[in-house]
Amino acid sequence: MPHPSPARRWLAAMAVVGLLATASAAQPVAAVGAPAAGQPVAALGLYANSAIVAPGGPRKWVALHSLAPQSLGTYTVRVDRSGVTAFADVAEGEGRRTCTTEGPVITCVIDGANEPDQDLLTLGVTARPDAQVGQRGELALTVTAPGVGTATYRSTVSIGEGVDLATAPDVDLNGTLGSTVTLPLSVTNRGATTAHGLVLYLYGFNGLTPAKRYENCEYVDLDQDNSPFACTFDDSLAPGETVAVDSTFAGTVGADTWAPNLYYNFGYWFTPADWEEFQSQYRPAEPLGPKGTDPALTLVPATDTQVRGLGQTDTRFVNNDTTITLTVAGDQRADVAAVGATVSGAVGATVATTVGYVNNGPARAGDSGQQGLAVTTRVTLPAGVTAVTVPNSCVDPTDEEWRPGKPGARLYECSGPGGIAQGERMGFEFGLRIDRAGSQTGAVALRTRSGSGPIADLNPANDTATILINPKGGNPNGNGGNPNGGGGGDGGSLPITGTPVGLIAVVGALLVGIGAGGFLLTRRRTRVEA
Repeated sequence: MPHPSPARRWLAAMAVVGLLATASAAQPVAAVGAPAAGQPVAALGLYANSAIVAPGGPRKWVALHSLAPQSLGTYTVRVDRSGVTAFADVAEGEGRRTCTTEGPVITCVIDGANEPDQDLLTLGVTARPDAQVGQRGELALTVTAPGVGTATYRSTVSIGEGVDLATAPDVDLNGTLGSTVTLPLSVTNRGATTAHGLVLYLYGFNGLTPAKRYENCEYVDLDQDNSPFACTFDDSLAPGETVAVDSTFAGTVGADTWAPNLYYNFGYWFTPADWEEFQSQYRPAEPLGPKGTDPALTLVPATDTQVRGLGQTDTRFVNNDTTITLTVAGDQRADVAAVGATVSGAVGATVATTVGYVNNGPARAGDSGQQGLAVTTRVTLPAGVTAVTVPNSCVDPTDEEWRPGKPGARLYECSGPGGIAQGERMGFEFGLRIDRAGSQTGAVALRTRSGSGPIADLNPANDTATILINPKGGNPNGNGGNPNGGGGGDGGSLPITGTPVGLIAVVGALLVGIGAGGFLLTRRRTRVEA
């Protein structure tokens, strides 16, 4: 199997899935800049990350986002660089480059009418050769959108001391069902400056459950078969020195894993200042989640030193990541069974209809591994109903555009995020308007894949089910049970899975705009009116 590209591609996914998912579960970012006189504060909210750069280090990116729920139309961005020009160069990102520059001020008029992604402008930041560690200042980013308002957000640019952290590019692990696997991760200081403080960020564990939850680590628990977490160390790392996590750092392979299987996880080492910057890309830096209660994870050999007040930034991000490959041996598969629905209602009524599938086990379904069972639910609606509401988990496969949750289609393909254990169910709720009297029949069919191609589950005979609308002799008041084709399932309620897949759609869109090289944001399109 081909090896995935290293962190130059996946680091963006780590940021979005781990950090954005955390933010989505919390309250919206209330980062509204100072509005112009007479404009309502709530009319235009802005957010931009900060950046720390070092002389001779890579270019970083400051991305300005709108918190408004709608497109701003044609808007103006005024960038006042006067607070940072003494030590940093700031230039507009790629685009048609029709922004105008007058002294320290960049002014861009941008047509965002057809670009509702709220990514307003991206700026490239580099340190000047004579910049001094500790210098800092602010970029004043002012947006004016006719009919919406004017607001200013200030992004901090600072000069850090350059260091060079490096780690092994690959770690190969082997496990069996239910086994515990030690993760031997290490980091080396390849630079000429002592690194004060380290942060280890892991995106995963896919296929693993952390064996311990350490008091110096912050954990994100997502319902997507992974738990991103970050561990902070106060240790100093001298030039040429290498340290490793202690031998307690391990994960447990699930006893219900689809096997054989292959999982890819990733680890990344940051300086504390770079970690804070990384977190700030889409929201203000804050803890990922609660800390663990087990004794702290340590580095061996470790030194007990005090962290410096001045920030440090890594000057070579291409050697900070480790691809962790976990191979799970065994022979274990799963059976998924389609779950249909029976509903009744008068002509013109809209009735809730939930369909999907149940996992009969023994392995998890929807496993995140390379060989796990991926399930797509194909829903064919009767001609006499109209889908008024559709979960964001579902798309019309005949549509040339990708429009999750689009109403009015006859055929849908639905995919739920994450995996489900034996006995659990995955459901998709539609609001169906009954347009025609009499009995009508639709269908639910499961498509199962593993790795790069289709694979049969343990019992393909129960992979279809029916959707019955006003069946003869049925309950005239409507919600009914869930008939299952091929004898699969036993009726009952299904969890609804709209919001998480909506998040994944956002993730996909953001990954297009996030790149590899600069550790944070790559060149985003700067939409400028010609």
